[in-house]
Amino acid sequence: MASPQPPAADLEPTEKIDSLLSRLKRESDPDKAKSIAEEIQTDWTRSGSPTVDLLLQWAAEAVEKKNNGAALDFLDRATIIDPDFTGSWHQRATLHYTMGDPRKAMADINEVLKREPRHFGAIAGMVAILMEAEQDAAAQKALVQYLAIYPADKEAREQMEKLSEKIAGSRT
Repeated sequence: MASPQPPAADLEPTEKIDSLLSRLKRESDPDKAKSIAEEIQTDWTRSGSPTVDLLLQWAAEAVEKKNNGAALDFLDRATIIDPDFTGSWHQRATLHYTMGDPRKAMADINEVLKREPRHFGAIAGMVAILMEAEQDAAAQKALVQYLAIYPADKEAREQMEKLSEKIAGSRT
């Protein structure tokens, strides 16, 4: 008889993320899936390093004050201190995107996905950048990857449907 799996909260951080991502992939109820996704995203923002967490907090505060230069400095330092922590890269990608620099945002997204290919938040950012650049086929490919991880996301499914229709319409 197999022993029951411990609750996600009792697992090591990596095991917890793996468990939650597995649940997210199997969950068909959009509301339950969203709750799981939010828990995953929260866990992805915890570095385990008080220094990195403080830098991320300062970066968020700097963004709120519209001091993007300071925010970038804090995020740069966080990526240097712990280059394997995806949260710093993802937060910096988001900042680059909001500052109007999709090239740098995409470079940081690439760093996130090198470390965690299932990071659906980073993939969603990639989709947005590709769609803005009207790279519909690449955006569709990224959406397929996103939906393989988070299949119950209704908005992403609708986005896929519209994008597929757009691509099919451009072929005729």
